[in-house]
Amino acid sequence: MRAYRVPFENAESEFVEKRSRFISHLWRTESEEEARNRIEEMKKRYYDARHNCWCYLLKEGGVIRYCDDGEPQGTAGQPMLNVFQREEITNVCCVVTRYFGGILLGAGGLTRAYAKGAKDVLGAAGTCTMSLWTVWDVPCTYPLFERVKLEIGSCGGVVRDAEYGVGVVLRAAFPAGSAQRFALRLRELSAGGLSMTAAGEEFLPGPRE
Repeated sequence: MRAYRVPFENAESEFVEKRSRFISHLWRTESEEEARNRIEEMKKRYYDARHNCWCYLLKEGGVIRYCDDGEPQGTAGQPMLNVFQREEITNVCCVVTRYFGGILLGAGGLTRAYAKGAKDVLGAAGTCTMSLWTVWDVPCTYPLFERVKLEIGSCGGVVRDAEYGVGVVLRAAFPAGSAQRFALRLRELSAGGLSMTAAGEEFLPGPRE
């Protein structure tokens, strides 16, 4: 599977356009059920709003859904969707809530406003790349524990879990190429006494872009 881009974190943003209040929420989403639950959550929270427009895109199955929720057709859900498609973002769910301010925005104004809502909240969330990481079991002694954790981080890896017994075994994940660099550091730190064991592969998010 190829690398792909997703939101770095969940986020919200807000702006006012001609007295209409637009509130945007965005989530990294792994399934259609999760996306639907997020949408329903916003509808309940903002039950008194005129519109809760939404879209979501999922990599698995190529699922794309959107809704104008009472706005003129093509002025809300589709412009929001276009923002994520242009940025090649997937596994994302976005809801833009509008409290009507009494001034009509027209089709062009609505299109720009809902696109801005999606763009602003994506900017607040940031993006990252999901790619294939290798997972390793890393043994270490208690005196080396903190140093090994620091070395994992300096090589671009992350500690996923730890088992404590006579010694410590860290479950660590590394992006492409960095596991080999850490393996050399581990041997240096332990004077050749420690080596790590492959424990599989996993798609994981990289740093904020």
